[in-house]
Amino acid sequence: MSDRLITAAAADPRRAYDTALALVDDGDPALRVTARRALGLACKELGRLGEGRAHLAEALRVAESEGLAYASALVKMNLVGLLVAAGDVDGALAAADEAAPVLTGADADRLLANRACALARAGRIEEVARIARTCRDPEVAIGLRVNVGLARVYAGRLGRGEADLRGALALAERAGLRHQAAMARHNLAVVALRRGDLPRALAIYDEVEARLTGVGERLCQLHLDRSEALIAARLPGEARVLLARTLERLDGAGYRCDTADALLLLSHAELADGDPHAAAATAERARAAFGPGRPGFALLAGQVGLRARWAGGDRSAALAAEAERAAGRLERAGWASAAAETRALAALVALARGRREHARRLLAQAREGGTVSTRVAVRHATALLRIADGDRRGATAAVRAGLRAVDEHAAALGAAELRGRAAGWSAELAALGVRLARGPRELLLAAERGRAIADRPPAVRPPRDRRLAGLLAELRRVSAEVPHRPALLSAQARLEDTVRARTRRLTSTRPAVRGWKWLVPALRETLGDRVFAELVRDGDDLLAVTVADGRCRRVALGPYAGAEHDVRLLRFAVSRLAREADGEAAERGLVAAAGRLDARLLGPLRLGDRPLVLAPTGALHGLPWAALPSLAGRAVTVTPSAAGWLRALGAPTSSGHVTLVAGPDLGHAAREVAAVRERYPGAVVLEGAAATAGAVRTALDGAAIAHLAVHGEFRAGNALFSGLRLADGPLVAYDLDHLRRPPRLMVLSACDAGRADVRAGEAVIGMVGCALAYGAATVIAGVTPVGDAAARELMVGLHTRLAAGTPPAEALAGAPRPRAALGFVCFGAGR
Repeated sequence: MSDRLITAAAADPRRAYDTALALVDDGDPALRVTARRALGLACKELGRLGEGRAHLAEALRVAESEGLAYASALVKMNLVGLLVAAGDVDGALAAADEAAPVLTGADADRLLANRACALARAGRIEEVARIARTCRDPEVAIGLRVNVGLARVYAGRLGRGEADLRGALALAERAGLRHQAAMARHNLAVVALRRGDLPRALAIYDEVEARLTGVGERLCQLHLDRSEALIAARLPGEARVLLARTLERLDGAGYRCDTADALLLLSHAELADGDPHAAAATAERARAAFGPGRPGFALLAGQVGLRARWAGGDRSAALAAEAERAAGRLERAGWASAAAETRALAALVALARGRREHARRLLAQAREGGTVSTRVAVRHATALLRIADGDRRGATAAVRAGLRAVDEHAAALGAAELRGRAAGWSAELAALGVRLARGPRELLLAAERGRAIADRPPAVRPPRDRRLAGLLAELRRVSAEVPHRPALLSAQARLEDTVRARTRRLTSTRPAVRGWKWLVPALRETLGDRVFAELVRDGDDLLAVTVADGRCRRVALGPYAGAEHDVRLLRFAVSRLAREADGEAAERGLVAAAGRLDARLLGPLRLGDRPLVLAPTGALHGLPWAALPSLAGRAVTVTPSAAGWLRALGAPTSSGHVTLVAGPDLGHAAREVAAVRERYPGAVVLEGAAATAGAVRTALDGAAIAHLAVHGEFRAGNALFSGLRLADGPLVAYDLDHLRRPPRLMVLSACDAGRADVRAGEAVIGMVGCALAYGAATVIAGVTPVGDAAARELMVGLHTRLAAGTPPAEALAGAPRPRAALGFVCFGAGR
């Protein structure tokens, strides 16, 4: 009875609590002690640490007053775990010392396991390993091995740590110990995360959370691990929200040990989120919370504080000296990756202060292994040192090595969102590569290396996920009802979170890029009479690289900020014309902004009258290019990159059917589809109640041409949930992943369907980008609102030309273009 009750406290804490509570007044003092022990352990699992300590204090009082020495030692053994959770590592080790002379056999081994847990939280890894070697109880030995493995993983010794965890998992599964197996499996997610395998880590966390029986410390620890994964995925805003919730729960329950860990992670998230002042303050709180009992972790908090000072503009001699000292202490404590990053930071400060030789010595000591952030930090500092040396070739090599590290990391990510976020790791390196480029060919390749990280889709599509399909269907249903039932907004947000979590588990088989020598020859061979132009930011300046007639040119286009300002003005004017608001003023604004942009962006390119393939940058991805006078009537194709254009040209051809869709609540949609249908008598037509997401997806699969006249909604900052409204709710970008053979040409006759979020590293995230990544060759879509009648007129002209065999970019350019339809752009291959 006693052993079963104690075991149940971890496996089924709610049930164990109820059972034990009924025994606290039993006449047998030994049973009362056992009941209080079970209550204490169950409370730890349920998030009631203060209550748990009170139960153990009462158990200790009863045991000592009744002269139950062995029972008293058992209580002290249980106290170890609760004291560690409360942040009192020294008190936990003292309780273990008091219990050790009394306990024997399996109980002595369990005490060793609890002591090992305390030592692991203090960062004393080798002491934990020595304890594991002396343990006799197989069940306890498994738990010890898990602790040793996890501690080694956190110290950066991934190989040994993973071997420990896999060994523990195998032993636990053979012995039928589900709890220990779950612990080992959970911690293998940490290994996956440290190796850069985000999808695997996130999948394990989802599986573990679904099986959790408690809501206390274990759930909080899982949320801390998930937060670390979100930070690694460059989703610091989400991590901050999750950590704030978790900290509130930890503070309320008294889990001071986990509170310190959460504060450390929060400081990382704040720094990654561009908030160095908050990060510095939180890092100091974390350092104080770790206290003298966990000095190794206090060093990690100090390291975040140093990085926050650099990010906040500190370039002082004091920062340089503190960073150098901290790197040595981190290395001696076993934190290899943190030590390398801190040496790279110290080298950056030294370079900023003109101490080049000192920076060289620091970087010579910095190990490049570990996480992608560590490798990028060391390579970035190395590149800057070589620039200071006048070694442009060496600096370029360091930049390329850093970009390769990021590309290898991104190659394992199946979710477009995560690939786009991963590109952020490379943003500074890519900018440095652009700065180092001399000739036009070098500049083009430097820009392409950075863009490739987010722009290249997986080589093999993952199998259809039925669970994800079900979630998207439920999201559609809820989203369709939200306008009438605003109370469903929270349900919509929860479903979107679940969809994101599910897609982030997708893996990729995409190989990393191994060379770029092929790109310019391939462009020259493929362009024909077209001109290719890639717009590139170099600091505050805007540049262009053009490729035409076998030659590359580099062209200066002036300040980027001026172009960005005029893009905003032009978008505003085009949007007002589409809504027929204040037409004369809007027309004047359009003419002025378009004229300035035309002179700034196109005049220096010397395009003649040739077709244009254009890879924009930053805000220029949202430019309605047809509004520029030099591009009126010209075939223009917009692409994220040169490599992306060449890939789109290679999309499979299709002689399949034509699909026409008229969405709900759009007066002109049925008339537009009817007019377009005259060009394709055998087309599949879906309208009214028949235009459901399922029916539309089926009709899109394998189509040669798909035309959707629907309401479009763009969600800035959440672009993958931008939707095309159908009869049963919105079709979102995630839905396109379920198409086995996307249409070769998609025409989205909808407002804003071509808009995208443009993130660090030139990651372009939106409906169009997903369609191209999933295999569509060309997408025609609006980057601004468009007028209903104007859209119908343009689309009829477009399809008249398409049906006659004119390529899409040329067909769009040749169609009558009312001012209210200037927002339509041809993306992808263009033919």
